[in-house]
Amino acid sequence: MPDGKLHWDQTYEAKGDHVSWFQENPGRSFEMIRALAPARSTGIIDVGAGASRLVDALVAEGYFDLTLLDISEVALARTRARLGASARGINFIAADITHWAPTRSWDLWHDRAVFHFLTTPSAQKAYIRALRQGTKPGAIIILATFALSGPETCSGLPVQRYSPETLAARLGPDFALETASEETHQTPFGTTQDFTYAGFRRRSVA
Repeated sequence: MPDGKLHWDQTYEAKGDHVSWFQENPGRSFEMIRALAPARSTGIIDVGAGASRLVDALVAEGYFDLTLLDISEVALARTRARLGASARGINFIAADITHWAPTRSWDLWHDRAVFHFLTTPSAQKAYIRALRQGTKPGAIIILATFALSGPETCSGLPVQRYSPETLAARLGPDFALETASEETHQTPFGTTQDFTYAGFRRRSVA
């Protein structure tokens, strides 16, 4: 993403929650996490957490090993302020996923609406490299991107649309597709966006 940090900081400064991908209730992601990783001790990283309300739902449910990563420090600051005392113990990381090297591994990697902004092979490879470094065999990966019928651009940037099968092909054979669905997201503007949700499990090393 060209000038990614500046773009997203300015977006959150100007629009706050009034962005097309905002969900007051991140139901699909939350239900997938509860179904695939019911243990409240699950180490979870939300990549591109932004100002998402997913962390609020996870904290309320009793999950406590939580990491939020986003390129925008403005978005993370908004989340920290919103959570108040509940933010204690949550790890906030301001970083560009394509230039970030994880220092630990997580049991569950969640990403709603980051991967589809990576439209070049080099950026996609950098993301997958971070994904490999940040997970171990057996880890769960939940990716939500624009579906093949979804928008071609978002926030003034081009996107790469996916089906569950093309997502699986892009991640490669080390990630087994276990569950998939599509969702028509109702934007705050009264329009709709079609999303693909896919749940993967990282395969064990033979």
